[in-house]
Amino acid sequence: MCQILIIYTGGTIGMMSDPKTKVLKPINFEQIMDNVPELERLNCRIKVHSFDQIIDSSNMNPEIWSQLAELIQRHYNEVDGFVILHGSDTMAFTASALSFMLENLTKPVIFTGSQLPISAIRTDAKENLMTAIEIAKAKKNGKARVPEVCIYFDYKLFRGNRSFKYNSSKFEAFRSPNYPILAESGVHLRFSINDIRHPADDNQELVVHKELDNSVAVLKLYPGISPKVVESIVNSDVRGIVMETFGSGNTTTDQWFIDCLKDAIKSGKVIVDISQCKVGSVELGRYETSRELKDMGIANGYDMTYEAAITKTMYLLGQYEDPQQVKALLETDLRGELTVS
Repeated sequence: MCQILIIYTGGTIGMMSDPKTKVLKPINFEQIMDNVPELERLNCRIKVHSFDQIIDSSNMNPEIWSQLAELIQRHYNEVDGFVILHGSDTMAFTASALSFMLENLTKPVIFTGSQLPISAIRTDAKENLMTAIEIAKAKKNGKARVPEVCIYFDYKLFRGNRSFKYNSSKFEAFRSPNYPILAESGVHLRFSINDIRHPADDNQELVVHKELDNSVAVLKLYPGISPKVVESIVNSDVRGIVMETFGSGNTTTDQWFIDCLKDAIKSGKVIVDISQCKVGSVELGRYETSRELKDMGIANGYDMTYEAAITKTMYLLGQYEDPQQVKALLETDLRGELTVS
């Protein structure tokens, strides 16, 4: 019989309305199980690890990501897959981070949660939890169907580092416009076989990278952005900058702006260019407004999500000191997070 480890960090799925105040408050996992008796019919053993202090996903941080990675490493040879219950607000950040931290992954790590508490009459929590477990234990020819870090929400399975939360009021909370969904749950659970990433060698051992460097800033451009604003970011004490640009990677060509970026790169900072558009890819050099960025050594973020760009930069800065090595790997597809055009 297969065995699944559920890691309960917190989130709306583990909330219950106080009868008197109507305020949502966290509950323990045993109370979640009481609300989903159907779990006993899934024909698998379920182990549970609950965080001692339940975490609101707004308080998620790299230290907790390292704890999650360590938990997965500790139980990796004991179970067939993992389901992580997590608040939806920062779920895409955590899923993206773990995709980079877990190298040579051969088992499913499925994030899920809900928009309504599990105790609510119309909750989406039960379906999300049960199907996430189904996916985590799914095998074909003795191998996991989806050996990736994923997000399951509202009948769809997304690659974790390709997804983002786009809606706070619908059950359909996540999207992945630049990569197909990996599975869809309907009458049958259908896997998109050609879109799922499999390890080159199933016999390689899991390598867990727990060192992250959160010395990362964000420079989001807008028409009329002032030199003071740009300088305060690029001159700050950070090693990496995620720059959100227009369209296919374009920025203002004002000389003061170009000079700011050049100075930052000369000082050893790494700058990666991603688009503010949710669909499409950065194409450095296609237009005159991005040609200088390419020439000065800005990293091309291609079609990475904001969440993937942030966490990948943290991951790479935690592994390497050389800015050129970090830049080269930012432009390299490591875990299926980008499409090199």
